[in-house]
Amino acid sequence: MYVQELEPVADSLGLSALVAALPLLIVLVLLGGVRMKAHLAGLSGLLAAVLVARLAYRMPLDQTVSSAVQGAAFGLFPILWIVVNALWVYRMTVRTRHFDVLRRSFGRLSDDPRIQALVVAFCFGALLEALAGFGAPVAICSVMLVALGFDPVRAAVVSLVANTAPVAFGAMGTPVVTLAQVTGLPLDSVASVVGRQTPLLALVVPLVLVGLVDGARGLRETWVPALVCGVAFAVAQFAASNYVSAQLADVCAALAGAAALLAVPHARVPAAEEVRAAVLTGARSADLDEHDERPRVLRAYAPYALIIAVFSIAQIPPVKDWLAKADRVYDWPFLDVVNPKGEPVGGNLFTWPVVSTGGTLVLFAGIATAAVLRVHARVAVAEWAATVRELRFAILTVTSVLALAYVMNLSGQAATIGHFVAAAGAGLAFLSPVLGWFGVAVSGSDTSANALFGALQVSAAHESGLSPELLAAANSSGGVLGKMVSPQNLTIACAAVGLAGREGDLLRRVLPWSLGLLLVMCLIVMAQSGPVLGWMLP
Repeated sequence: MYVQELEPVADSLGLSALVAALPLLIVLVLLGGVRMKAHLAGLSGLLAAVLVARLAYRMPLDQTVSSAVQGAAFGLFPILWIVVNALWVYRMTVRTRHFDVLRRSFGRLSDDPRIQALVVAFCFGALLEALAGFGAPVAICSVMLVALGFDPVRAAVVSLVANTAPVAFGAMGTPVVTLAQVTGLPLDSVASVVGRQTPLLALVVPLVLVGLVDGARGLRETWVPALVCGVAFAVAQFAASNYVSAQLADVCAALAGAAALLAVPHARVPAAEEVRAAVLTGARSADLDEHDERPRVLRAYAPYALIIAVFSIAQIPPVKDWLAKADRVYDWPFLDVVNPKGEPVGGNLFTWPVVSTGGTLVLFAGIATAAVLRVHARVAVAEWAATVRELRFAILTVTSVLALAYVMNLSGQAATIGHFVAAAGAGLAFLSPVLGWFGVAVSGSDTSANALFGALQVSAAHESGLSPELLAAANSSGGVLGKMVSPQNLTIACAAVGLAGREGDLLRRVLPWSLGLLLVMCLIVMAQSGPVLGWMLP
């Protein structure tokens, strides 16, 4: 049996916390300072976590290695199982050119560039975040806006700022699923609190986007459709994350936002010529004028309808119970860990949700998508294999970061840091989103930031008397605002619109918005921790 210690270094909480933080510091320095590739930085951090666990915390080697293997196993299933299958569905739409049909369908909703920014960057970007994630929304939406005639810099900035509200539920809920697992909190509880924070961002972001596109005139003339879009997106994201399924939050929100825009007459009014001349300074892509037959357009939307249908059916109580019967719970080998109070920790057990997990449900929807899009079985299998190949470095990154997180959690390193950070007291609620923001700004991934800091937030919450669900959710909600300033996303945006080497220009444009929205999120979380907005929590 291994008993976790809180003060293993010279019986000092401060020194122990400093040593425990070394793996995190190494990862952040290698990513942000040295600019090392993410999978190499993750492996380096894992090695550091193993050494700290073994030398400082005196965790037996077999239990240390077993902790890392369990983290990697969780990274593969269910996390990467979700990501691979979601990206596979997206790749099939690209392979059959139905993605181009969908792109043209969104592009025809309005000729007003301010409305186009909402439709493409905010709504369609959220749909891409729901399925693909990992930088795809920024890359694809930037290219789409340039094709509509946007200046490349403006297109990149709009796409970066828009990729905020949907991030916590991206890739079929991968960030919140990871957060729930590393913290030991129920997924429904974590998702419901995140779903009461990020929708508040969704109310603001559309207004910011029309301002970025056309300044004060844009706000003055299009604030009504921007607000309607934000409200519809926020309501749908809140409802899906709290009452339907965290995995469907972004899909429902994106479709609701786009539908609300269509319902606002003001959004369909042709833009004045001076507006188009001021905003659309580039050349418009000719392929946007291609005509698509209605059956083909319906097939382009079919994958998203199928995903919603499969997940909705899976939430019906009898079906949900039937799927859960296939879950398997195992005593993880070579692990026997208790906390300082002598209570067994949850990591001694490993739950394998064979069928009920989001990845398997997306697989079912993907098989149906292949049939609807008339993708031959051989081609569909080849696309799945190509998806795994495309994600090979992301797979190594996610498994190494989660192995690191599990070693830190089970050895007691995260608990030590949590007890030390808890000294911030009531101010912890204000600062908790900053930790998530910093993690995503450096790593480029809300999933990685949740894996690194989720358990730390919960440990600090227990010690300070705050809600563990609130601080865990704040880590993810604050993290989404760091994505627009992460080096990875800036590089993706620059490469997509032909601005290679101008990442600094984009950073200067988006950093004020990132910090401003982060301040808003910090105030929201602080208010939710007290009587002002405490009523919002479940």
